[in-house]
Amino acid sequence: MPYRRTGSPTRWMSPSDWSGTIGRAGPRFRREWRVLLRIIAGEFKGRRLKAPAGRSVRPTGDRVKEGWFSILQQSIPDARVLDLFAGSGALGFEALSRGRGAVGVDFVETHKASLAAIRDNAATLGAEARVTIHRSDAMRFAERLQPDAYDVAFADPPYASDEAAHLAKLFRRSPFARVFSVEHAVDRVVDGDDTRRYGDTAITFVYAP
Repeated sequence: MPYRRTGSPTRWMSPSDWSGTIGRAGPRFRREWRVLLRIIAGEFKGRRLKAPAGRSVRPTGDRVKEGWFSILQQSIPDARVLDLFAGSGALGFEALSRGRGAVGVDFVETHKASLAAIRDNAATLGAEARVTIHRSDAMRFAERLQPDAYDVAFADPPYASDEAAHLAKLFRRSPFARVFSVEHAVDRVVDGDDTRRYGDTAITFVYAP
């Protein structure tokens, strides 16, 4: 599986360079896995994904995910996909699974246990060749992207932050995908072209000109 150096969208990193981080998912991570996520459609339908225990990862619910992908269903086949604030990678792996599926997914995350979960989930699904993992701050990663770097971009930043709004503004200035969509709390204002609400969760979509 390819890996890339922290904070850089262009420099490759070998697995041996990850000593002490994602390249070594030790027993501490394995003892703390919890399986609570599933892929809901496509090639990997029904397959379970690992997520780290604790409160640092807030999974996207099935109802929200189904609504999200129903809007993007025409954009996913053969797409280059970016998953920012990837958590356990549920959104990116769902994109790989659906229809003809995404060509590949770049996962961007900083949390060690989440990075290890993405790696293990990719191996479990046999999807390593279609996955690239970046240990990087999502905002900094996005700021360095060229326009049209991806076809579809997801983001699921912390609800208590303003990063959803900041990412939408960044996308308006430099659209790094054909469509960008971000999950956020329903009471947060995010400038987009379309917002869908699911209880206390909202998904805002922003489209490239």
